[in-house]
Amino acid sequence: MKRLYPDIGCYSSGYFETGDGHTLYYEESGNPDGFPVLYLHGGPGAGLSPGYRRFFDGNHFRIIAFEQRGCGRSKPFGSLENNTTQHILNDIAALRAFLKVDKWILFGGSWGSTLAMMAAITEPNTVSGLILRGVFLARREDRDWFISQHGAAATLFPEHYEMFTDGINPPITTTSVCEHYQRMFDSPDELQRLAALKRWYIWEERLSRLSLPHGTGEFTSHYPINLMTSLAKLECHYLSHQCFIPENFILQNVHKINHIPGTIVHGRYDVICSTKSAYTLHQAWSNSELQIVQEAGHSTSEPGIALALCRATRDMSKYLREKK
Repeated sequence: MKRLYPDIGCYSSGYFETGDGHTLYYEESGNPDGFPVLYLHGGPGAGLSPGYRRFFDGNHFRIIAFEQRGCGRSKPFGSLENNTTQHILNDIAALRAFLKVDKWILFGGSWGSTLAMMAAITEPNTVSGLILRGVFLARREDRDWFISQHGAAATLFPEHYEMFTDGINPPITTTSVCEHYQRMFDSPDELQRLAALKRWYIWEERLSRLSLPHGTGEFTSHYPINLMTSLAKLECHYLSHQCFIPENFILQNVHKINHIPGTIVHGRYDVICSTKSAYTLHQAWSNSELQIVQEAGHSTSEPGIALALCRATRDMSKYLREKK
């Protein structure tokens, strides 16, 4: 981790209104005259993680980030109303106009990679490059990989999956899991509600990397209640609605971004998002480079993933400087 770029504080932050009941937090850091890059966090519902700026050289990038609807410092917290993929795509476009950006690089991991691809397909003329990590194409097979009893996650982590799906009658599908958790999240019993939020959060955390730090990934561990709430509620909400994306939409429309240069970084042993999805996207996207990181899973906290992302942003800034 010492080889990441130095973390820098933001020079501007604030809120902007969506016009349909949400107020979104955003911030800018780095060089105001640098190449604009939009950092898209994962989840849905994860919010901005500490140190996310360390993937960028602050001398070359104008780093823009915001917290998506219902999470982090955006308001109302945990709200599912007017919270769909199309709403977030509208927010991305509105933020770009608000900050007077003509074209920017889209940098997204996991769910953030989905949003980056969707935004680029929707408005390819506004995107100068793409950097994606832990590709999630939002197809049924991608959702089942993470949640279904026949998915890779359940196969590799059966004891954790048993705790995650406790109380759900077989056959256990992505749909039945999401329906069960939605009922628990709406329970009038606070202890039941909090236990369900924690179970969902722990399931994702246990899958996120090859080796967890001591004291994490167990039900006795302590986690921030806000992060547990937004991540669990919003992930369940989106998965329940097929991520509000038509089946196979990204691959069917990837030709619209073939002219945009991009790098795909994916951990060889990613259990949340399948490596096959990253490979399939790379094959369909002629202007992409695929970097499969050995001995790594899903998380940016894994050194190999973090360093690959730093190289990707360095190479992108070099490419754009030479293109000028």
